[in-house]
Amino acid sequence: MPADLAFVSGAIWTVDPGRPRAEAVAISGGRIVAVGTDDEIRTHVDATTQVHDLRGRSLLPGFQDAHVHPAPSGVEMLNCDLSEAHSIAEYREIIARYAAAHPDEEWIRGGGWSMDVFPRGIPTKEELDAIVPDRPVYLPNRDGHGAWVNTRALELAGVTRDTPDPEDGRIERDGTGEPVGTLQEGATDLVGKLLPAITDEQWLQGLLTAQAHLHSLGITAWQDAIVGGPYDSFTAHCTAAERGLLTARVVGALWWERSLGIEQIDGLIERRTTGSVGRFAPTSVKIMQDGVCENFTAGMLDPYLGSDGTPTSERGKSFVDPERLKGYVRALAEAGFQAHFHAIGDRAVRECLDAIEAASDVAGSADLRHHISHIQVVHPNDIPRFAALGAVANGQPLWAAYEPQMSQLTIPFLGQPRASWQYPFGSLLRSGARLAFGSDWSVSSPDPLEEIHVAVNRMQPADYPYGSDDPLESEPFLPEERISLAAAVEAFTLGTAYVNHLDEQTGTITEGKLADLAVLDRDLFEEGDEHISEASVELTLVEGDVVYEAPSFR
Repeated sequence: MPADLAFVSGAIWTVDPGRPRAEAVAISGGRIVAVGTDDEIRTHVDATTQVHDLRGRSLLPGFQDAHVHPAPSGVEMLNCDLSEAHSIAEYREIIARYAAAHPDEEWIRGGGWSMDVFPRGIPTKEELDAIVPDRPVYLPNRDGHGAWVNTRALELAGVTRDTPDPEDGRIERDGTGEPVGTLQEGATDLVGKLLPAITDEQWLQGLLTAQAHLHSLGITAWQDAIVGGPYDSFTAHCTAAERGLLTARVVGALWWERSLGIEQIDGLIERRTTGSVGRFAPTSVKIMQDGVCENFTAGMLDPYLGSDGTPTSERGKSFVDPERLKGYVRALAEAGFQAHFHAIGDRAVRECLDAIEAASDVAGSADLRHHISHIQVVHPNDIPRFAALGAVANGQPLWAAYEPQMSQLTIPFLGQPRASWQYPFGSLLRSGARLAFGSDWSVSSPDPLEEIHVAVNRMQPADYPYGSDDPLESEPFLPEERISLAAAVEAFTLGTAYVNHLDEQTGTITEGKLADLAVLDRDLFEEGDEHISEASVELTLVEGDVVYEAPSFR
């Protein structure tokens, strides 16, 4: 049978150790039917075959994102989106322009601001009051762990100097105790709960907007890191899958409500049963174990340092009691759920590893492929535990570089040696751990080529929007933790496919697998590591169907 489609004369990087490189690929019925040289593929080509001459460009397995938030990112893109700006002046301009263009909106909402733009990472309500004095404003920051609000929003929520901090959050205050306009972690709910609910149709439009953007970056599959709770896009995912609009392969990580316990598992099972439609599979459960270093809520074994370099009393949060966490993960494993943890601090990482270990004797638990995302600070004693427990290290490599947030809001408050334990991708690989990569978009760019660039160089791309003129940022960050280009590509293809139980069907260019592929504008492996982020995606295929094509492809 002749192939439907063939790519020839390419730099094909298969991520298949049996045949790492090839020149040509033939596709039929949405699957790869042959991988080899141009001569070998000619036997699969006739007049009916659509043949693309790659002219030396790269063909890779489609990228897969292990931790991303497409639906809320898409909704943010459709609202007051600050994510592409990096100054107070730009934020003012965007907010003012959006407010003027939407005079009938009850709330101004959106987000994506960067903490390092503001002194101590804390914007004030006065900045917003000067732009929008008469309507409430609610703008989460780019990592989603804090929100910037104006006076009107605080008034509607009844938040005053007498309002106590919630157990899982903090109201930033001035010297008199007055709220300044920044809410951290669980305190964001004090205002956030008042926002008009995002409708299922808005979630659907956000999801489809985000899907189109991710396809343009060569991404063919992902794990949505929160489905439910603050981002309840469950119905939108089901609708998109039922209507054939979900062209990506998506595993949904259902939200674990930390104020509840094991009693919520029955509801999660019901969602898994009813939501497994088409290319959507809600088979994972997201547990948020701690916060982030920048606001002192990441769970640390030892105290944070103060501005004078001496230890404080603050060690961050454990949003789920560590002993209860063990029981919850065991119960989830017994119900056949994969656990997807958020863990930034070294204590949180250890608590998640302890929970995985406590559930390791559950029948079938080894194939659930639990994964710990972010892994910013990992104690050296815990590095070998990932491989020993079969826990996947789910990293967001764009953060593993010097930038203002790292230099100003993280390193000084961690101190040494702890600051040198950050994003230990090289150490994890050398210990035998399995590595998967994701972006955490909209926290940071969803572009896998930018992420891979940092994983390989431990430096930000030259055009990174959140950079500065600090000479320190021209140096590699912990260069001993750099990994090879081949390892980084694998983490963004086969690594995530493994996490999502898609590795038998995708993740490598291998005969018999689905034709989920990405074409780049150059041979990525011949350009030099310093040029990785300069590459761009020209074509994205899912099962041989084009889901993105750049004008420059043909």
